[in-house]
Amino acid sequence: MTPTHVRVAVLGAAALLTAVTTAPASSAASTGRPVPETAPGAAYKAAVDTLGPQRLTPAQRRLADAKQAEAARTYERVRTLGAAGALAGYKLSGGIHQSQKTSYWCGPATLVIAQSAYDEVAGRSQQDAATLLKTNTNGTAWYGININVPSPTGYPMADALNHRLPGAGYVPKALPYTPTATDKTNFKQHITHNTDHDYAIAGNAWEVPGGPHLVGHPNIEIFHWVAIDGYNTDTAAGQVNYLDPVGGVSTSVISWAASVPKSAHISSDTITTIMGGRGYVW
Repeated sequence: MTPTHVRVAVLGAAALLTAVTTAPASSAASTGRPVPETAPGAAYKAAVDTLGPQRLTPAQRRLADAKQAEAARTYERVRTLGAAGALAGYKLSGGIHQSQKTSYWCGPATLVIAQSAYDEVAGRSQQDAATLLKTNTNGTAWYGININVPSPTGYPMADALNHRLPGAGYVPKALPYTPTATDKTNFKQHITHNTDHDYAIAGNAWEVPGGPHLVGHPNIEIFHWVAIDGYNTDTAAGQVNYLDPVGGVSTSVISWAASVPKSAHISSDTITTIMGGRGYVW
């Protein structure tokens, strides 16, 4: 579809496969409390989203709870060392960039990039990754697709990463249309935890007109996967590093690709907002 029609789903998750919906905030008049500020584009996402709440398996819930406790401890250590001036600059897990081979293979490219952050193997086949993820011309689903792995959970990226990296313990983290302060803190904890254990995060962006965008992306609606592979230690993960599969793609494949870097820094709060209505796999 063209920018006139707004929706550009070919770069990432299928348009109808979405994250947990949130109830509208109560009005200030009825509660006596201020109405929470909504993220730019949140109302649009709520209006067009059609998928119901996601469901984690009991095993995923237990793993997420255990990882969250560990991530909180890791983050406090990073904050303490950073405040003492004992850290400096970006810490990276070291994903190896690949440019996506088609306009809708950001998911397969992100899978092989995230996998390489841990095992440092370059040049894996995006076609094999696309087959595993059940990627089609709508992209790679965030939720709702069971792939061909033992005990699939409906989250194809998480299932594919765990299948390819046994023991990695990847879990999905859904985000509301307007991520809360807790969501933003959790993301800082999660990228710190993953990077320190040499794993990348697979982030599922939902960019909308008027909302924040990834570096070099135009002001249109885009569904897109990226590999988030590091954080700024000076700011306790206030900024993160990510690898964008659009970087290096020919403009004959994606018309606006020339402005997109292969690697970029972005505020962690901003990328959390961009992933609102979808989420990330950590």
